[in-house]
Amino acid sequence: MNTPNALPRWADLVLLPAVCLFVALMAAAGVVALIGQDPVEVITVLIYGAFGTPRGLSYTLYYATTFIFTGLAVAVAFHGGLFNIGGEGQAILGGLGTGLVALWFSAFLPIWIMLPLMLVSGALFGMAWAAVPAYLQAYRGSHVVITTIMFNFIASSLLVYLLVNHLRPPGVMSVESKPFADSAKLPSMRDALGWLGVDWPASPLNISLLLALLAALGVYLFLWRTRAGYHLRSVGSSPSAAEYAGIKSKHQVIIGMAISGALAGMVGMNEIAGVNGKLLLEFVSGAGFTGIAVALMGRNHPLGIIFASVSFGALFQGGAAAAFEVSGFSRDMVVMLQGFIVLFSGAMVYVIAPWVARALGAVTALLPSTKPSVTSGDHHG
Repeated sequence: MNTPNALPRWADLVLLPAVCLFVALMAAAGVVALIGQDPVEVITVLIYGAFGTPRGLSYTLYYATTFIFTGLAVAVAFHGGLFNIGGEGQAILGGLGTGLVALWFSAFLPIWIMLPLMLVSGALFGMAWAAVPAYLQAYRGSHVVITTIMFNFIASSLLVYLLVNHLRPPGVMSVESKPFADSAKLPSMRDALGWLGVDWPASPLNISLLLALLAALGVYLFLWRTRAGYHLRSVGSSPSAAEYAGIKSKHQVIIGMAISGALAGMVGMNEIAGVNGKLLLEFVSGAGFTGIAVALMGRNHPLGIIFASVSFGALFQGGAAAAFEVSGFSRDMVVMLQGFIVLFSGAMVYVIAPWVARALGAVTALLPSTKPSVTSGDHHG
């Protein structure tokens, strides 16, 4: 049954997030004005810094690549009725798996073997790290939110321990591994476009962006075009109804969290293999938590997550440009804007949605009807 506040699917995925983003920007602009800054100047500099130059666009897409992975991780778990807050730890473990394979094998394996091996290793490490909280929830009753938060801290501590005591080269003060061989490094987007004859500026952007887009397509096909995806969404909608239909909800909890962890584990392909070329601390830098906001803003749909990731990437890159070019504007204000986006895309979305539905209904009512009219002349005795 349709409710007065129901939105068409396209409006739920595109229009509603756009309205929420606009409201968040207006709220942030009000705060910027209150502290004595010109909100028009700040937003203009922010947008130009993110999209106005090829280099700025490259940085925006580089940030977006990581957010696509973590946003998809949150979304897959959400469709299974799970709130995975452990994307940070799963990305750390995935990067560790990617880095260990690179350190052990890159000296003698060619790139066409190394890169798929690093991808699979990162996904498996992230999958394993997510499967433990999933098992504890499915079979021991421990809530996945609590256990994934705990596993974030364990993953961070484990990475520090391994880097400090085992992976750091002797005599090196910085907490990082030795650099990988060239066979363990993803080609940059500049090199990839150069092969096609396109001149592109140097930046951290690399071909893991294409991997992230393929992951988004894979998640869409899995959730909405396969029986396994239907089973997962059924459990997320109603575990008791799914059990009655013969779907084992405990198995779906394990499957959903495992896929979620594998997606988060792919972050290392961007940050470790694509940019740094070595294993180091803080390469995730909160991207796991940003993925929660990305999934909320993207309405847990792969297409929405792509656009939300680009928006957050623009916020990171444009915010850095604004902090550099606008006197008195700091990166703390970018964090404030992130908070507004999370507020209006998450907590306030159910306040905004009815207004959007009513406005859309009013516009639709003004459009000419496409239904064929029936006149008395159409009836024949």
